[in-house]
Amino acid sequence: MHELIIVLDFGGQYNQLIARRVRECNVYCEVKSYKTSLEEIKKLSPKGIIFTGGPNSVYDEASPKISKEIFELGIPVLGICYGCQLMSYVLGGKVESAKTSEYGKTETCFDTSSLLFKSLPQKGITWMSHTDLVTALPQGFSSIAQSSECPNAAIADPERKFYGMQYHPEVLHTENGVNMIKNFLTEVCGCSGDWSMANYAKTAINEIRERVGEGKVLLALSGGVDSSVLAALLSKAVGKNLTCIFVDHGLMRKNEGDEVEQAFADWDVNFVRVNAGKRFLDKLKGVSDPETKRKIIGEEFIRVFEDEAKKIGKVDFLAQGTIYPDVIESGTGDAAVIKSHHNVGGLPDYVDFKEIIEPLRLLFKDEVRALGTELGLSDVLVWRQPFPGPGLAIRIIGDITEEKIAILQDADAIFREEIAIAGMDRTINQYFAVLTSMRSVGVMGDGRTYDYTLALRGVTTTDFMTADFAKIPYDVLAKISNRIVNEVKNINRIVYDITTKPPSTIEWE
Repeated sequence: MHELIIVLDFGGQYNQLIARRVRECNVYCEVKSYKTSLEEIKKLSPKGIIFTGGPNSVYDEASPKISKEIFELGIPVLGICYGCQLMSYVLGGKVESAKTSEYGKTETCFDTSSLLFKSLPQKGITWMSHTDLVTALPQGFSSIAQSSECPNAAIADPERKFYGMQYHPEVLHTENGVNMIKNFLTEVCGCSGDWSMANYAKTAINEIRERVGEGKVLLALSGGVDSSVLAALLSKAVGKNLTCIFVDHGLMRKNEGDEVEQAFADWDVNFVRVNAGKRFLDKLKGVSDPETKRKIIGEEFIRVFEDEAKKIGKVDFLAQGTIYPDVIESGTGDAAVIKSHHNVGGLPDYVDFKEIIEPLRLLFKDEVRALGTELGLSDVLVWRQPFPGPGLAIRIIGDITEEKIAILQDADAIFREEIAIAGMDRTINQYFAVLTSMRSVGVMGDGRTYDYTLALRGVTTTDFMTADFAKIPYDVLAKISNRIVNEVKNINRIVYDITTKPPSTIEWE
């Protein structure tokens, strides 16, 4: 049992980020739908509740609402953006459309006598994103922060331990935003911070042992960070009672299948590799639409996994590497499903198992890496570059052929190798190559070429919810470009993607 903070999701784009910031303060946190019943909230006994932002206006009839009774539980509440407006609205304040909307970095003044801003500067930059604002405070509240256009940039009722921020403290653009969240956790909620990965590892191993006993566990091992860490965790818990089926769909990075197999050679697991590249390629022939690619690969992966699992026979547990963003993005409350290939999106129909276990489903990606390190998993796997389930299929724009796969594998390998040589493989959070469907005129030697354009993508991020493009030095980019054009056939032009997330996503498809 850990101290718990509940984040109630009202549909905002930064909801996972709020939870991550809470956990960075060593306080355990879970995201729940705003529709979560009062009875369930009481049962969870949270030390505090955070209302997220959202795209709606609180005065619209169809907007997400919450029962006034939640404010009678004696639990501290922090409302962020829409959450601040909702708290004010429900408790008798007034929310109206702003005469002047505020977006982006905004100079804000803080009342540092408030616990929320304890030991922080009196002025700073906050990240605003609103068209509505609180124009009249509920009884018992006072304004504790102001900007030029927002007289109630932060509000407080310290007696009842209710606080609200019109801005987003969870994004890095807000100066001292994490410290404001930490003040809410420690000064208002009284949290001591008892959440650590060492404790989680011990607890998870014991829980798996208790639940599985002498049962047999089956895991689809992709070779990515999540499934590799899960394999290590299960190996520590149940040893040879774990069988890992590694389906190599032929769409992995260069030599990656062999690297994954070698990495688990010394681990106490039953490792089964299935080379199914031709089978996947046949299914994908002529397919260009990225969503169709995802669905075909997800479906075929399950079918290959089922075929191999039938050879094993009856197992007691099917393990999945579902992590917390998968759970949240696959829908909490009214949230939209972001990706269709998540583990939570499909299960094998014909594998004979009794239960599913998902020991990582409450961890964010960086926490999964920390767990892998805690378990003693090699850095090669723990720090493996993030790789989508459909693999290179969605890094090849248009239809997929063996030739295109080979071209992209070679180009991507050079990119990753040079980034490592430059000592940037840990500072750039994700980097990869994309083979576009665009061809352009070039000249090599004395001849004219008409070949593919390759796009390079590199981003820096703390949470993968927002990201900036990596500022790779020109000389490094020049070396990468020169090597790829000289060493990889059918590429005559290299471009570097300098868009942020948002508005772009990290992957191209």
